Order: sequence, then structure tokens, then C-alpha cells
Amino acid sequence: MIEKFDLCILGAGSGGLSVAAGAAQLGMKVALLEPHEMGGDCLNSGCVPSKALLAAGKAAHAGAAAAKFGVAYDPPRVDFGAVKDHVAGVIATIAPVDSQERFEGLGCTVIRASGKFIDRKTVEAGGRRIRARRFVIATGSRAGVPPIPGLADGPYLTNETIFPLRDQPEHLIIIGGGAIGCEMAQAHRRLGSAVTIVDRGSILPRDDAELVEIVRQTLTNEGIAIIEQASINAVAHDGGKVRLMLGDGQVIAGSHLLVAAGRTPTVEGLGLDKAGVTYSNKGIVVDPRRRTSNKRIFAIGDCREGPQFTHTAGYEAGIVIQNALFRIPAKVDYAALPWVTFTDPELAQVGLTEAAARAAHGDDVRVLHWRFDENDRAQAEKRTEGMAKVVLVKGKVAGASIVGPNAGELIQTWTLMITAKLGLRQLTGIIAPYPSYAEINKRLASSAYTASLFSDRTRTLVRFLRWFG
Repeated sequence: MIEKFDLCILGAGSGGLSVAAGAAQLGMKVALLEPHEMGGDCLNSGCVPSKALLAAGKAAHAGAAAAKFGVAYDPPRVDFGAVKDHVAGVIATIAPVDSQERFEGLGCTVIRASGKFIDRKTVEAGGRRIRARRFVIATGSRAGVPPIPGLADGPYLTNETIFPLRDQPEHLIIIGGGAIGCEMAQAHRRLGSAVTIVDRGSILPRDDAELVEIVRQTLTNEGIAIIEQASINAVAHDGGKVRLMLGDGQVIAGSHLLVAAGRTPTVEGLGLDKAGVTYSNKGIVVDPRRRTSNKRIFAIGDCREGPQFTHTAGYEAGIVIQNALFRIPAKVDYAALPWVTFTDPELAQVGLTEAAARAAHGDDVRVLHWRFDENDRAQAEKRTEGMAKVVLVKGKVAGASIVGPNAGELIQTWTLMITAKLGLRQLTGIIAPYPSYAEINKRLASSAYTASLFSDRTRTLVRFLRWFG
């Protein structure tokens, strides 16, 4: 027997749930397939637990940061098991929003099984056959595991296993210096673990190099060892310990190993060949409308080729709803795609970095800077270790980079500027509350006009006008 639906969604992570909620509330008959935990990676082993752990690390670090205000604390006593209870509690609090019960209440048919295409318009899941007008693949991604000799011979952690870990690592070695690696490094260091990051390139390679240096210096000052441009020849597991043999002969020994070396799209076992869907090891191939080579099948989020963020999955869910339900040929536009690394200080980016802009546009690029130590709120809170940059291409905002407290919030102004194609003068005209970090964005925009405003020509004009009273 074949069951018929308007929409069948494979995967109940951020993207799949957003499509399911929207379609069900629009009256569509929706099948939602998920073999694992509802909420996917973001809720259970990604964004939510990592930010909860970072919050615990920040609390533990508060005493060390208080000395500059003339306030002294005893060294913190970290109960690592209680920290993990906090992380689990945050997940449990949010989980009902993503739960099977909620989506069944919205009218979805939730099937807790993997879906596999058996032809171009039929999926099999849990012994049931489902045919739908449209399909959405939103199966996400998993931790990529590099082919290092010896790595698979013993235990190692990924984002899926590090958060349930209740025994505090004595020395956590992290392979990979991207956002996940740097966030987990700082959180564990602040909670009392020794931490070493090993990366084959530079940490945070997609971000502005000038601002990454501020994050690198902070992590180093907090006692995190960072080894960059390193090759790993082998991994050895011995008596519950782990050792990394590096290409330069250096040996790094620790108690636990976290692999944070990128993400691999989850495309295996979906029967994509039978569905007529083109894919590679980079993910499912999609067009700007997020349609696959089978135009009745869409793919969104980490499983398709393209940027891998929770917020891109949610954004693409809206694109799919417009295309699949309203027949509006909406397309993605990532000119104003923001992302944030939630270290302390935070590192945020939207649009082009300075390096990317100069590579693409050469002499048409102008870069403006504003340091946090020129902001009164930052001085009052002694959080002056930051900088904001905006990249202009032919006078128009093409990107912005911010490192400092609240960078993830401050970047939203520049996201709007790029999305709405606003000019700098529109930002200089706003009234920013004083004292606030938000003044940084206004001062940064205003700096574009400083030279012309106080030029000899302007001074001459002002002297001339004073003759008229």
C-alpha cells in the first residue's frame, strides 16, 4: 500500500522542521521522517549544547576577569558533572518545541525511521511506502573524520559524543581549529582542562585574518596551546591515553581527543541514484531554488553543497515553501550571509572579508576600521580587545567583520545594510543610545566621511558662510 502526501521531508533537524511546520500550518498533508533525535544536530549535539557549555566556561572565568575591576574571587570549584547537567537541562527545555508530539499536533505524520527512495517519486521508511507531490531532503551532516593512521584504533570524541561526557578531560587535544574546535577549546580550558588545538592550516580560516589574530591571542593568553600548519602522521592510543605524532617530530599526549575537522553531508543510504538526484562527497547538487536534478525533490541545509549553518537551513526552508507550495520561483541570496564564532571575544562576519574583496575587486576596495578601545562602553567594562571593519566595493557595503563582545549582535546591522542595499549615510543618521556597543557601528560608518567633512574645502565653506550672520 502506498500512502500519499503533499510533502515528504527526510530529516527533522532545523531545516526539515521549519518546512514541516510551515507546510502543515498551511493545510498541507506532511510526512516527516526521522530515525534519530528530533531537532537534529543543532539541538542535540551542536548549537544548543555548545553555547550552554560556553556559558558555563564564561561563568568559571568570571573570577579571573574580575581582578581588573578591583574585585577578587576564590578560584572556582568546577563540578563537571553538574556542568553537563546544565547542558542537558538546556536541551530538555528547548526539546518540546522540536518534539514529535508538537509536530503531530500540527498535523504532520511523523515516522521515526530512515527514508530511502525506491524510485523518482516514492520513499520507503519503516516498512511504509510514501509518495508525495514534493520531497525535501534535510538529512544534515556528521563530523568528518580525517584518514589519519591509527585514529580509528581507539576512542575519540566528536560533537555527537563530547557533550554527554561527564568525566572532565585532563588534557583535551582537538584536531581542527574551526569554529567548533575553538569554541570547545575555550570552554574546556575555562572549566579547568588543559587544551591543545592542532590544525593543518590556520585557525578560523574563513574569517578576517586581522581579527582572527585577536581571538588567537586571547586563546593563547588563557593557556590554550595552538599548533598551526601541522601535519599529523599518526595517532596512537595507549592505556586510555592518546598521542599525536606530528610531521615535525613533535608528539602531543593527552587524555581525550576531539575530532573537529569539518562536516560530511549525510547522503548515504538515501537511494539518491534511484531518485535521479545528483550528488557528490560535497553534498547534493542544487540550483538557487534548492531543487535537485529531480525538480520535485529539494535539498536544504548541510546535506547539500553550500554553506553549513543552522540559520542557512532555516532560511532555505522559507525558499522551499515559496517554491514548493506557492510556486514562487524564489532563489537564495547569500550576499549577506552572517556567521559567528562564539568564542570570547566573539568573531562575526557577513558578506566579503577584506581578503576576499581585494581578490575579487582589487583597487575598487576601501576598508574602514573602528577599534573597541574608542568606545566608552567598552572602556567602562574593560572589554577593549576588539575591532570592527567594513569593506566597501565602489562605495557600497560588501562585507563587515567584527571581533569583540556582542559581535554576533552587532553584525546584524551590517547584515541589514547589505540585504537592503542601504548606504553608509543612512547609518550615520541614526541616533545610537549612549553608552552602548551599538555606537561602534555608527562611528565606523561615519569614519567614511571624516576626511571630507574636515577638509580644507569644507573649512573654507564654513568660513565663507559665517559672513552671512
